[in-house]
Amino acid sequence: MPTVQSKADVVWEGTLLEGKGTVTPESRAFGTLPVTWASRTQRTSGKTSPEELIAAAHASCYAMAFSSTLAKAGKNPTRLSIGAVVTFEPGVGITASELTVVGQVPGLSQEEFARIAAEGEKGCPVSNALRGNVKITVSATLES
Repeated sequence: MPTVQSKADVVWEGTLLEGKGTVTPESRAFGTLPVTWASRTQRTSGKTSPEELIAAAHASCYAMAFSSTLAKAGKNPTRLSIGAVVTFEPGVGITASELTVVGQVPGLSQEEFARIAAEGEKGCPVSNALRGNVKITVSATLES
């Protein structure tokens, strides 16, 4: 497969604490989003943060990696619902990414689902980019 590059642009105005910016993906898949320091540290409504964008990237990447790992094991998922919580500590940095997956996969036990979920995380390129710098956890629940 050819190498693929993804691009996003940010325009920032002002200082760190009082400033504000916008982030726009080249694809325009989600349009321009506002970003501020406060959105990183105080959860200001209606604005995003780098950590929220990393959480979205991690959850979507993991969904793809896990579904591929399940397919390789001969267990096609009916549905996977993945959440990611990325922790940012001011002065320290991004310290954790917690993945939570709830899935419907016929023919699997909870134990098999959890084992394959952990294996799938190892094949996620976003996990691999974060690994060694960020604590990554996976919590997996099989729905009946």
